[in-house]
Amino acid sequence: EHMKRLVVLSGAGISAESGLKTFRDEDGLWEGYNVYDVATPEAWSRNPHMVQEFYNLRRKAVLEAQPNAAHVNLAKLQQWFDVHIITQNIDDLHERAGSKQVMHLHGEILKSRSTRDASLIYDVPGWELRMGDCCALGAQLRPHIVWFGEAVPLIEEASRLVETADIFVVVGTSLAVYPAAGLLDYASPHCE
Repeated sequence: EHMKRLVVLSGAGISAESGLKTFRDEDGLWEGYNVYDVATPEAWSRNPHMVQEFYNLRRKAVLEAQPNAAHVNLAKLQQWFDVHIITQNIDDLHERAGSKQVMHLHGEILKSRSTRDASLIYDVPGWELRMGDCCALGAQLRPHIVWFGEAVPLIEEASRLVETADIFVVVGTSLAVYPAAGLLDYASPHCE
């Protein structure tokens, strides 16, 4: 029998249960940093050292965190459904829980990418990415994160995926952040 396609949109709430703080916790601060000082292209041009340091600490926290029951149960659903997870989260907890098809809308903290050619993406060894760490072209590496004010390259692919869903589930997100919130509009009228 044909497996129904279950598309899950997951957000920060699911990782908060694993102890990973989000910038919506209090006053737009993320672990004491103003989000606009660390999560925008302007912040990177102004103070790349601070941005690297901030994401190094986030990366360390992700490596120390463990998937929680929500991540594990979503992975278990693969026994009965063709599960695709579209996540706004930058951690790898879905993957570590065993989910096989995960799309990261906002990037992946455990990866870096070239500041010259966005298609050059690397795994970060350990938790530290340093100034002076360069891509194959000799350009500085930055966190592989979609910052505020940057386009979300995977949004069209995600929209097409949502259109094919038999069942669409939203977990751990208030749907306040666009363009991810707009994905709801792509669910088929027949979708559960």
